[in-house]
Amino acid sequence: MHFLRLLPRHPSLKLILVAAALAAVTPRAASAEALLVIEADTGKVLQADNATMPWYPASVTKIMTAYVTLKAVKEGRITLDTLLTVSPVAASQSPSKMGFRAGTQVTVDNALKMMMVKSANDMAAVLAEGVGGSIDGFSAMMNQSAQKLGMTQTSYVNPNGLPADGQITSARDLAILARAVIRDLPEYEYFMHIPSIRHGRRITQNFNRLIGRYPGADGFKTGFICASGYNLVASATRNGKRLIAVVLGASSGQQRAIRAAQLLERGFGNSTGGLGWLRPALGTVDSLAPIDASPPNLRDEMCNGKRKRPASDEDPDVVASNGSATGETAVSFFTAGLQAPMAKPSELLAAAPAPSEPVPVYTGPTKSGAALIAAVAVDSEKQATPKRGKKTRVASKKPDAATPPKTEAAAKTAAKPEAKPAATRHANAKPDHAAKPATSGERKPAAAKPPAAKPAATAEKPAPKPAKPNAAAKPKSDTKPAG
Repeated sequence: MHFLRLLPRHPSLKLILVAAALAAVTPRAASAEALLVIEADTGKVLQADNATMPWYPASVTKIMTAYVTLKAVKEGRITLDTLLTVSPVAASQSPSKMGFRAGTQVTVDNALKMMMVKSANDMAAVLAEGVGGSIDGFSAMMNQSAQKLGMTQTSYVNPNGLPADGQITSARDLAILARAVIRDLPEYEYFMHIPSIRHGRRITQNFNRLIGRYPGADGFKTGFICASGYNLVASATRNGKRLIAVVLGASSGQQRAIRAAQLLERGFGNSTGGLGWLRPALGTVDSLAPIDASPPNLRDEMCNGKRKRPASDEDPDVVASNGSATGETAVSFFTAGLQAPMAKPSELLAAAPAPSEPVPVYTGPTKSGAALIAAVAVDSEKQATPKRGKKTRVASKKPDAATPPKTEAAAKTAAKPEAKPAATRHANAKPDHAAKPATSGERKPAAAKPPAAKPAATAEKPAPKPAKPNAAAKPKSDTKPAG
C-alpha cells in the first residue's frame, strides 16, 4: 500500500480512493451475469466479468444477421430495395414477430428495421432466406463471418436466436461483432439505433431502452430466451469517445439496461482520467482468454413457476429488487468523478424516451411521398379489419351468442310464446342461465330450441309441443359452420 503516500491528505477522500482500489483488485463473486465494456476504436477492455463464459445469445444474434445482410448490400449482391417474400417457414417463427402471412413481400430495408427495432423473428428468417437461400445456408454465412472476425466462441444455427443447443456466443465475441459493425458498415449503422417504427397504426419502441434515454446511446440490440436471461449489446458516444457494453443474463429488460448504463458510466469515467489508473490493465477484447465450459442455463431462474415468461424479447417494466441500489451508488461515484452527481440509471431509464418521429415500415416495394402515405393507410386498414373479426370470433365462442340474429328472429316466428323465454335467455347471455345448459352440452342450446326448452320446463313451464321443434331445428346447419 505504498501508493497511499501519493494520495491526498483529506481522510474521507483517501478512504474512498482506497475502497475503490480494493474493489478493483478484489475478485468478484461468481454470478449469473457476464459483463464487458470496451473502447470501440481501440478494443481496450475497461471492465470484464465472465466475459469469455459461453452464453446463449438469444436475439442479439440479429446483430450478425444484420451484419451479413448489410455486407451483401455493400458488396452489391442485393440492395435495400430488393423485395423478399415471406415463406411459410418465416411466417411460422415464434414471437416476437410482425406476423405477416406467407406470400407477403417486404424490402430488405423494411425487414431490417422491423428486425432491429421489434426484434421480429419472422423478418430475420426472411432476410436469411433472401440472402442465403435458406436458414441453413445463411447460418453457414454467419459462421464464416464469425470466424473471419475472430469470434472463436461463437456458432450459429439460426438467424434470430430462438432456442437451439448449438447457438452459442460470449460477451467477448459480441463486443468484437459490435466493433466490426462500427468499422465495416458506418454508412448503414443507423439501423442499430432507430428509436421506433410505425407499421400502420402500431408504434413500436426500440427494446433497447438506452436509445432515446441514455445520453449518447447509439446501438445495438437486445435479446431474451429463458436459458440466457436478458441480454443487451449497447454503445454510447461522449466527447468523441465511443464505448461498447455487453450485458448477458440480467433478470429483466429494465435491469439489463441499468447494468449497461452502469458499465458505460464507469467506462467513461475511466477513459477520461477519473480513477482508471487504479485499475489493472486488462488488454484488448481479442486477447481475452476463452473459458472452456458449457453455457449456463438460466431457465429455472428466469422462467420457473413463479416467473412465467414468454420466449420473447418483449419485456414488461419489471425491475429486479436486488442489485440496483449498490450499483447505482457506484455509478454516481464513478460518473461524477468526485464532481456533481448525475441522475440514477433507473430514474433515467424509467423516463419517456426523447421525442422522435417513428420510422414508417410497410409491406410491398419501396415507396415515397404520396405512395408511402397510401401504403401506410393500407396497412392501417388491414390492422383494423382483423380486430373486428377477432371480436366476432370471441363472441361466437360464447354458447348463448352462437345463434346469429337472423336465426334468432326465425326461431321467434317459428316458436310459440312458451319458447320465447328461452330465446330471450340466449339473446341476453346472462351467466346464471348460461350455466344451466352447459351441463348438458353448450352446442345444443345454441343449435336448436327443444334441448334448451327441457331445462326451462323443469324450472318454469312444461316443454313446448313436439311438432314445433322440427321447424326450429334448421339453425343446426347454420350454426356448425360458424363454429
